[in-house]
This record gives sequence, C-alpha cells and structure tokens, in this order.
Amino acid sequence: MSGVVVVGAGQAAASLVAKLRSGGYAGQITLVGEEPVVPYQRPPLSKAYLLGEMDLDRLFLRPAEFYAAQNVTLRLGSRVTGIDRAARTVTVGQDTLSYDDLVLCTGALPRRLPEAIGGAIGGVYAVRTLADVDAMAPRFQKGARVLIVGGGYIGLEAAAVAAKLGLTVTLVEAAPRILQRVAAPETSDYFRALHQSHGVDIREGTGLVKLTGGGEVTGAELSDGTRLEIDFAIAGVGIAPDTGLAEAAGLDIDNGILVNAQGQTSDPAIWAAGDCAAFPQAGALMRLESVGNAIDMGELVAGNILGAGRAYAAKPWFWSDQYDTKLQIAGLNAGYDQIVTRRAEDGGLSHWYYAGDRLLAVDAMNDSRAYMVGKRLIEAGRTADKAVVANPSADLKPLLKG
Repeated sequence: MSGVVVVGAGQAAASLVAKLRSGGYAGQITLVGEEPVVPYQRPPLSKAYLLGEMDLDRLFLRPAEFYAAQNVTLRLGSRVTGIDRAARTVTVGQDTLSYDDLVLCTGALPRRLPEAIGGAIGGVYAVRTLADVDAMAPRFQKGARVLIVGGGYIGLEAAAVAAKLGLTVTLVEAAPRILQRVAAPETSDYFRALHQSHGVDIREGTGLVKLTGGGEVTGAELSDGTRLEIDFAIAGVGIAPDTGLAEAAGLDIDNGILVNAQGQTSDPAIWAAGDCAAFPQAGALMRLESVGNAIDMGELVAGNILGAGRAYAAKPWFWSDQYDTKLQIAGLNAGYDQIVTRRAEDGGLSHWYYAGDRLLAVDAMNDSRAYMVGKRLIEAGRTADKAVVANPSADLKPLLKG
C-alpha cells in the first residue's frame, strides 16, 4: 500500500500529518522516527523540562492516541536507511515501504566538539534530543561545575537552568560577544548582564583548547590560558541540517535540502519541511531553525500534497526563556544599519532593527506588546516611526493603523 511516508518525527512532521487528515487526505500515512517517542516539543528541553518544571507527557505535541484515531501509522525507534526514487520506496530496517509522496522532515543535528579536543570523553553533552537532556539531567546538582561551550541561545538557556539550580557555571564564546551571529550588540549586552547578575562566568573571545580527563571529563584548557576543573561540559555550538538521506538519494542540497516555493525537492514526489529545508525567499535561499517555520512549512506541504499549489512566505519568529526574561523575536535582522531602543514604562525593553527607514526585526525582552506590534508590522511589510518607538510613554498600537 502506498500513500504518504514522512521521515522524521518532530514539529514539522506532526503538523504535516495532522493537516493532511484535517484537509481530507484519506490515504495511508506512515510517520517514521528514530526516537522511541511520539513527536514532542524541543524548545522546553533546555528550559522547563531540564528544570524539572515540565513532565514528559506535556512535552508531547499530541498523545499517541491521536495518531491511532487519525489512522497514522507510527514507526518509532526506526531509521530510514535508503530511498529508491525510481521504485518510490524507502527502506526501514528489514522493511520496504512504498510511497506516492515522501516528505523529509529530518530536522538538524547538533554540532559536536571534535574528538581531537576531547569531545568524545564521557560527561560531554549536546542539547538536541530528549535522550540528550535525560542523560545530562542527573548532573545538574547544586555545587557541580559545568563548562558551556557556545554563547548562542541553547548555551545561554542551559546556563540559565544551571545557575538557577545552584551550579557553578562558566560559559565560553569564541566570538567577540555572545549572540553575535543572531543579535545586535545591544541585545548581547542585555543578556551578558543578566547572566552575570546570576553568577555565570561569561568569557567572550575565548575558545576551548581541549577537554581533559580519562573516561570522564575533569578539566578544560581555554585559549586565554585558563585551566578549569569541571564536572561536565555542554556543547552549544550550533546545529547543521540533516541532509544525509537526501544527499544519498541524489537530491539537490544547498545548506539544506533544496526545495521550491511549494516545498518540493528536485524530485517532484519528494518534499521537505522544517529545519532541514532550504527554500526560496525574496530572491535568495533561506533556511530557518524555528518552531514557527516547522509548523508553517509542514502545513504548507500537506496542503500542496492535496493540490493547493501555494508558495511559502516565511514569517520568522523565535523565542527564548532565560531566568525570568522572555525574549521574543520577530523578523530577521540581516542588513540592519540602525537600532532603536525602547524602554517600556513597565520595565520591558525592546530593540528595533532598521535598514534606513524600513523595519526589519524586533528583539523584545519582557515586552510582549512591543513584540506583537512589531511582528504585525513586519508581516504586513510596514515600518514604525522611530520617534514613536523610542518614546517610552508613546502608545504603539496606533502604529498598526497608520
């Protein structure tokens, strides 16, 4: 029996199969995932789940009963090892599954520290899967010493959890500042101060030379000459799209699985969605690593399998929780030449990115109103008067009517 086979069991896949059924698809749907659990939320792994504030059941996007009720066959704890495009089949263990449409929602893989500098020593963790976090959670004991390598959002979220639980935290970032790849210096300054106020030792412009220890990591040598004694280490050095299966099948790859505006790969019977997919936008290729993109692309591909013929127009948004600060981001800041800072009267703070007079993005810290207004303006292709934004007593809502 053919139908739709979905490879990967994350947010994009879960959104896609639900949309297929709600859209009236009556054929066979098979979802194949390498992890032994139903699709779950990843963002809380490094936040509420690691803190012990979220139970496993609350991580699941939908309970297992949903998939049974929707006649979606789950092949969990299973790996697709090959695609035969001519026969329209995939190999799963000893089984061969045929498909009319194949959707690759393979996500991304964490970048690991090289073995040459101790990345394979015990007690060195990445933060990507439920198994990763379950493995490191017992290490989060008050007084333990952790080294976090990487000052992006994952590293900072892990640092916040560790500091809240009473660990001694050192975070190293090889770039001149934390969040350098994704945020303005003003946002970096805010989060540096926030973490330092909670006792985190942040060392920017400092790399990891090597981790030391026998079977378990016990120390680290840093590029500034420091030698640290540590109990474990976390690598938050980014992720890379999981394109191995697609590449082996001969599909086009360009910083992700290359798709057209409708989500089709170079093989019209194969689609891709989520973190793994590189899609056209505004005359360039884009790949987004976010929940919003995974949901939107998954639903778009489902609709296009059903014949909708819609083109994807990404509306980027992101968030991060650190201590009592909720960072909400709308838009993409690439190409900005000015930052306008807004200090809300209730204590919230936001940074508005402009290219000339055009609003590109907003970073909002504990300021949901600024985030929502900025998001709506950006998605509508409109801008915001800089004088109004900079005035803490000015009401932002009239900007939406202008």
